[in-house]
Amino acid sequence: MRNKKLIGTGVAIVTPLNKNGKVDVNSLTKIVKHLHEGQVDYIVVLGTTGESVTLSVEEKQLVISTVIKVNNNKLPLVLGIGGNNTSEVIDQIKRTNLSPFEAILSVAPYYNKPNQEGYYLHYKAISKATKKDIILYNVPGRTGSNVTWETQVRIAKDFKNIVATKEASGNIEQIMKVIKNKPDDFMVISGDDNLTLPIIAAGGIGVISVVAQAFPKEYSQMVRLCLKGDFIKAKNIHYKIMDITDQLFLDGNPGGIKFALSLLKKCDAYVRLPLSEPNKKVKDELKRLVKNYK
Repeated sequence: MRNKKLIGTGVAIVTPLNKNGKVDVNSLTKIVKHLHEGQVDYIVVLGTTGESVTLSVEEKQLVISTVIKVNNNKLPLVLGIGGNNTSEVIDQIKRTNLSPFEAILSVAPYYNKPNQEGYYLHYKAISKATKKDIILYNVPGRTGSNVTWETQVRIAKDFKNIVATKEASGNIEQIMKVIKNKPDDFMVISGDDNLTLPIIAAGGIGVISVVAQAFPKEYSQMVRLCLKGDFIKAKNIHYKIMDITDQLFLDGNPGGIKFALSLLKKCDAYVRLPLSEPNKKVKDELKRLVKNYK
């Protein structure tokens, strides 16, 4: 494996906000400690779930410094740096002190919808700009365009510091083709909580999870069981959490997970515009599911 520290359960951490819309450092501290207690394997900072696109430079730095301080080297950290302007992504990478981080998670360019050669050249440029390990992030539902399995495999073969792909296409056949054709040491990480079990069964090495933020102990245990090949025990946890996961994404992420965390007294449910909190139906169902979760 190109980076064994990225095997298992990574958690895409939220950025808690208070009623005044400011970053809630106390709640962020509480969540990092919650993940430590839940024995997850690493933490992803400033990803999609962290609302990174609506945070100022100063707020991003506050989130980074808080997580680094509270984490205190207990878990590997991954930092989200991505965008649809290749030169700006490279500038951001060069401006950032990456020494506390195990890797960069870099989302495929969105909105301008590159062709496959454009995706390849984008990741080539990023790869050459840093010696830090990079995780390619394919999430067509958000970016509006898909990095095909052929392009992902081509990138994996040509750039050794692109160590993994976070595959959130939801297309199991595509994901299996990446796994089948990739270099042996290249890692495939699930980007969909409800597909983690089948992806690991097919040869994936873990997940970057949203639901594990609420239930880190149970979800990371499921992933460990999958990695050991004990899918009988793992599927019991998978099906136990599945309905909650569905609700978390039904009316927008991170609105769903923040509301679930508010039910667990970890942070408030506030999100920043243009996002809004989940609708009443989703909230009521999450209340029921979280209350009855045992």
